[in-house]
Amino acid sequence: MSILGWIILGLVAGFIASRIVNGSGEGALIDIVLGIVGALVGGFLFNSLGAVGVTGFNLYSMFVAVIGAIVVLVIYHAITGRRTL
Repeated sequence: MSILGWIILGLVAGFIASRIVNGSGEGALIDIVLGIVGALVGGFLFNSLGAVGVTGFNLYSMFVAVIGAIVVLVIYHAITGRRTL
């Protein structure tokens, strides 16, 4: 997947995860970084559980990235002391 594809996937996944966890986006740059890191974390988690990680720009990869971004966002809020949900 190209860099632009990762950025778009990261932006969408980070924004969706931010909306799920705290009801609003964190900002475009943080959403992109959160989504890209979330895609990596989600891919690692899914591979660890025997499933396939991020496979390209498709709905399954978006699901994996959103799950990973939610995990990253919850950990981020736990470390910084910000309230979630």
